[in-house]
Amino acid sequence: MNQTTPNNHQQVVVTQNESQNGKSLGPVADLEAHVHPEWWRHIFNATYLKTDGDVVADQQLTRREIDHFSQILRLTPEQRILDLCCGQGRHTLELTQRGFKVEGLDRSHYLITRARAAAKKEGLHVSFKEGDARNLRYASDTFEVAMLLGNSFGYFNVVQDDLRILKELFRVLKPWGRVLIDVTDGDYMRQNFEPRSWEWIDRHQFVCRERSLSLDGQCLISREIITDVEEGVMADQFYSERLYTPETLSTLLAEAGFTNIARHGAHTTESQRNQDLGMMAQRIIVTAEVHKDWTPVKSKPKTRVKQVTVIMGDPHKPDPLKPLTVFDDDDLYTIDQLKNALRETPDYSFSYLNNHTNLLQDLSKLKGKVDYVLNLCDEGFNNDPRKELHVPAILEMLDIPYSGSNPQCLAHCYDKSLVRGVAAEMDIPVPQAFFIKPEDNAWELPINFPVIVKPNFGDSSFGITQRSVAYNLEELVSAIADIREQLGYNRSLVVEEFLTGKDLTVGIIGNSPEAYTVLPIVEEDYGVLPEGLPRICGYEAKWQPDSPYWNLRSVPANLPQHTERQIVEYCLKLMERLDCRDYTRFDWRLNAEGEPKLLEVNPNPGWCWDGHLAKMAQLANTSYAEMLVSILHSVEERLSLA
Repeated sequence: MNQTTPNNHQQVVVTQNESQNGKSLGPVADLEAHVHPEWWRHIFNATYLKTDGDVVADQQLTRREIDHFSQILRLTPEQRILDLCCGQGRHTLELTQRGFKVEGLDRSHYLITRARAAAKKEGLHVSFKEGDARNLRYASDTFEVAMLLGNSFGYFNVVQDDLRILKELFRVLKPWGRVLIDVTDGDYMRQNFEPRSWEWIDRHQFVCRERSLSLDGQCLISREIITDVEEGVMADQFYSERLYTPETLSTLLAEAGFTNIARHGAHTTESQRNQDLGMMAQRIIVTAEVHKDWTPVKSKPKTRVKQVTVIMGDPHKPDPLKPLTVFDDDDLYTIDQLKNALRETPDYSFSYLNNHTNLLQDLSKLKGKVDYVLNLCDEGFNNDPRKELHVPAILEMLDIPYSGSNPQCLAHCYDKSLVRGVAAEMDIPVPQAFFIKPEDNAWELPINFPVIVKPNFGDSSFGITQRSVAYNLEELVSAIADIREQLGYNRSLVVEEFLTGKDLTVGIIGNSPEAYTVLPIVEEDYGVLPEGLPRICGYEAKWQPDSPYWNLRSVPANLPQHTERQIVEYCLKLMERLDCRDYTRFDWRLNAEGEPKLLEVNPNPGWCWDGHLAKMAQLANTSYAEMLVSILHSVEERLSLA
């Protein structure tokens, strides 16, 4: 079944007693005139479960549908899902059995009672609530996913009520949340509905149906007479369901605020009884996304709330390290994931600065008004990576406490050759290498092939691709020319021996030997790469989805105990020597003999939800939000604010 009809003419209202208490009206000339404006309040009962049982009680059908919907939505166990208009909970229960976090809501007291009983019988812990889809009793930004399944949309007398449902879904979905609507194919139904049909429900009961289009052609009006062979007429009921097309549904979704609206084809249903499926015969699937700001959270804290301002890159300015030099949807999604994680952190109030045109003026107003600044501007001032150190420099001049490393540390670590020199001075192993100045057009080759060419200054693997690895002199000349062509001829380069062992990443949170947290070490799994491609995690792996490198995964590093202990010891020494603060990431690689050599030190490393630091934290059973909190606590301990 589905929603309702905008009747502009006088309606003859059939009472519940007349339609469902053993009486029939006999022949009716105008079905639409007999539809009660709120027919859906009474029709979803035990009789409905019988008349529609060939669909709503088909477990195999439910499983196939969930397979299909899960694939479309790319569901993950971490997402919170709302099954709106869930009925007796067939989809909710199936999702719960598969390990998803889902809850169901429906207006029918009878169906919700049945759903709760089924969950109890199957030993499933799942929430079923009664409620009106036009006025959801959930806080804003609650769910990652919402679903309206089984043709549960279009029941109301006016289309404005359908719009209210979509606006409520927009409100309760988090930024970047997605909705999936599975509704009857309106165009198909207009052309293929059966004006009259009947079928046996079981050995004792049968149902006769009449159908017609509404006066305006926008709804399908249905009449069902359910009869028992011994007891006579059990119910004579009328209902109206709006006929949506992909176009009209997309228009309504857009009016509610949704974007990225997409159709996923039509799907058909087979009846167990091989009988009339009516509105369930052919349906369309439409998905859409929520792009909005997080709803402000009103809190009444019992303890003093720390005021923290977060500085980020400027999404309105070009970013030379990004493939198209702009912040795309993935970047904005990453920012929203950060805000979501931080907003769930108690005892904090976060504000955000990302307008670099006014950054100096905005920061000058913060002194004395914030506890500290969370400096996540790894893009650099005005998105210039060479000016990453400028942000903490400004904060120091304004005497505002901040997270992360100081300008001198950032300057040192931005220079790969300088870090190599510091490490070598400390007897920390580094790959063999030589330095190429901008003016150098000829050089001696003091190391053996293969080698890898890197920009001496920079991060985000900018300039490092599969072509950066050279196995002979001709490829080396080509690699140097490629980087100079891309970055300019005024940049110095480093040519290192190309190590072929495990590619490792180490993450450390904290500032003192007593309070360091060393996250589980990970390595890059290069097993997914085609033969012949160099085993590197360069620019393609981080920024180019169409590259085979995009499929690289970070997996726990299986290292000998003495090797892991040695690497961690070296990292802690480098943190102290370079004055890295709060959180740091180190890149290492083993040579063919399994000996570790330092590649890079990354102060203020990537903080995003799917970055290396978050992946390592997840291996330690630490959520993204918990990882961010541990960084905040490290800052506060260092600043004596804890």
